[in-house]
Amino acid sequence: MRSSLRHLLLFRPSLGLPTPRTALLATRCLSSEPAADVGSSDCFAVVDILGKIGTFDETRKELDGTGVSVSRDLVLEVLASVRDRDDAARRFFRWVQEGYKEKVCSRGYNLMLDILGRSGDSVGFWGLYEEMKGKGYGVSRRVRDGALERFGRDGLASDVEKLRELFSSGSIDNSDVKVASRISKVVRSEVWNEDLELKLKEMNAEFSGEVVRMVVEKLSDEPMKSLIFFRWLQESLSFKPDAGTYNAMALVLGREDYIDRFWKITGEMRAHGFEMVTDTYTQISGRFFKRKLIKEAVALYEFAMEGKDKPSASDTTYLLKKIAVDKDLDLELFSRVIKVFTQNGNQITDPLVNSVLKSLSSAGSFHLCNEVLKIMEEAGFVIGSLRSKIAFHLGSRGNQKEADEMMTKLAASGDTVDPKSWAALVEGYSISGNLEEASRCFRQMLEKEGGSSAATAALHSLVSGYCNSKRAADAYQLLQDCAAKSELKPAHPTYKLLIKKSLDSGHFDDALSLLGMMKNDGYPPFLDPVLHHISRKGNGDAAIAFMKAVTSKKFPSSSVFLQMFEAFFNANRHYEAQDFLSQCPRHIRDHGDVLTLFCSRSKRKVATKPAVA
Repeated sequence: MRSSLRHLLLFRPSLGLPTPRTALLATRCLSSEPAADVGSSDCFAVVDILGKIGTFDETRKELDGTGVSVSRDLVLEVLASVRDRDDAARRFFRWVQEGYKEKVCSRGYNLMLDILGRSGDSVGFWGLYEEMKGKGYGVSRRVRDGALERFGRDGLASDVEKLRELFSSGSIDNSDVKVASRISKVVRSEVWNEDLELKLKEMNAEFSGEVVRMVVEKLSDEPMKSLIFFRWLQESLSFKPDAGTYNAMALVLGREDYIDRFWKITGEMRAHGFEMVTDTYTQISGRFFKRKLIKEAVALYEFAMEGKDKPSASDTTYLLKKIAVDKDLDLELFSRVIKVFTQNGNQITDPLVNSVLKSLSSAGSFHLCNEVLKIMEEAGFVIGSLRSKIAFHLGSRGNQKEADEMMTKLAASGDTVDPKSWAALVEGYSISGNLEEASRCFRQMLEKEGGSSAATAALHSLVSGYCNSKRAADAYQLLQDCAAKSELKPAHPTYKLLIKKSLDSGHFDDALSLLGMMKNDGYPPFLDPVLHHISRKGNGDAAIAFMKAVTSKKFPSSSVFLQMFEAFFNANRHYEAQDFLSQCPRHIRDHGDVLTLFCSRSKRKVATKPAVA
């Protein structure tokens, strides 16, 4: 035994651990201040139910249906939150005792005892005290003071006297908290040796599971001493660890520099029939993530999934995301997590996959999405509606090889690629500026899908890509080809966008041709940008060509002519207006509104002409 302890003493890293969350929580719960700042989502859910007026059976039914993970921390959190509502505290404490009695520690009992004492419930107070006494738990000084004050105010003289006798007999000094505190001070005071072991034996302390757990937690900043103390109890005093002490020891050793000892203690815990609780798993995995110990985090996940308190689906998603953002994405680790997750009866959902893909994208590893998806598909996942998102991401990030692999795989499997996936891929390529690839995919899509609504959307994406790259002429040629070789009808916004961009790039004839195509497809004419362009850069010939392009008749209505005249005048181009008028048909030249417009504009020009000196 001593040789094994001496072996442990050879390794004494100085790096410490932070105070466990349970210790901090207990400090808050048993302080004189309300614990309003303490509360997990599970705690809030429970407190919300306790706030409702109802019988205990109604409360129990609702609490059972929440699916919250009951732990020692949760018991402390809830009791601290409802300390001023004794009825709610009673209902909760009864529910915990009926189904989760092992989750109530000495501090939990003291917190409930404090609530009963301060509410004046002497019967409940002494009943709970007897239960605590049977477990070897003592009463804290704070609980005594609160109960004495209330019992005295209520005139319960016999209860006051009984309480004073209880404490004069030394109950407070023998509470688990005080015993654990004294033991930890002795252990911390000097190097482990035979004299220290003798001091511990001479304390005649009862090394209950609760006391040992507290000591281990108090020594958490000295992991090696915690382990030596733990092993000494087992070997010298035949101490039999329970779930609480094993979990406390695992929490202390669950760190990079004690990883081998951590796995040894967890294996021993499982071998003795005890489970790692959710709180322990959460804290250790969080520590592994912080230190980027992804392999250890996966091994811990596998260990926890073999137990009764399994990690939640959100824990799984978080772990997969951590693997995905690692600079050297380990597909073998990813596969292990997916395998364990699905073998435990879980299904891979769209939100889970979407989260993983976002992580891949943020880490610049989206080119690996096909390999990641393959792992999940082999585990039963069907891509479905996510395929279009994946296609867009592949295209927009220039992952041409991976996009081709995805489409080729689907074709080889006999699956029909839904039109939205094709459209998303075209859009992605267009946004990234890879217009040749976008055009290739678009033409493939036309061959397979024809003039579908998705093809119309893909065409708009491709036209937008050409326009954004100042290649309006290529976009125009694309529309011409679509009109000649397919039944695809461009959308109205596509025509409008390309007409404007064609004018901006100086391709006036293309814009007029597009107006004719719009007319043939049944869309209303898009006049404003053409009027604006001609009025500033065109002449009478251009205006006449425009008039013929916007109608299937020889000329449009007189209102269109009037708009053109007004545009010329507003641009102060009277000569071009006259030139246009001279080429108009007689019924326009003789039109009353046209004559009135020219007359008013001529008078305004004369009126504004400066006088000759």
